[in-house]
Amino acid sequence: MISVVIPTDETSKRLIPTLAALVPGAAAGIVREVLLVDSGASAEVAEIADAAGCEYLSGPADPGARMRQGAAAARAPWLLFLEPRGLLQEGWTREVRTFTDQVERIGATDRRAATFRLALDGFGVSPRVKEAAAMLGHALTGRPRPEQGLLIHRRFYEALGGHAPGPHSMKRLTARIGRGRLVLLRSQMLLPEN
Repeated sequence: MISVVIPTDETSKRLIPTLAALVPGAAAGIVREVLLVDSGASAEVAEIADAAGCEYLSGPADPGARMRQGAAAARAPWLLFLEPRGLLQEGWTREVRTFTDQVERIGATDRRAATFRLALDGFGVSPRVKEAAAMLGHALTGRPRPEQGLLIHRRFYEALGGHAPGPHSMKRLTARIGRGRLVLLRSQMLLPEN
């Protein structure tokens, strides 16, 4: 159903929890494959991919080009782009299945995409204020933070031209998706506060 694309570089320590959070999706039959597209900065990523049953692709240093390479190699109709440090929280499989089923049922695969709510790891007021600011920013601009992930059908992704080269390729892609076509799911993406 979905191919998960994770562009990796020197983030192998945070990659294992990210992959562990995908296990419920694989068990539910939602995740078809996980592609780790690595810049080659660390040999550990290839070892993690082998141990976790992920597909390892060696890619360029440019993160946008790595995401494009992962999308081209993906076999499922739905693409889920994740940062290697993000942890999908409980309930994400249900949300993804509901979203994809509904979008396919109404014939909107070429005009709807989704992202997850931001949750910051930490206690106290500071993380909650940052989460509220991110929600307000999304409400005003229609653009989430790139780290919140992106679920998009391959047809829509290709119609938008995919990821452009450069470090801000996810921001540019969500800008091209446009306000009103990017759905904010109820399930959360947990990120480190820093």
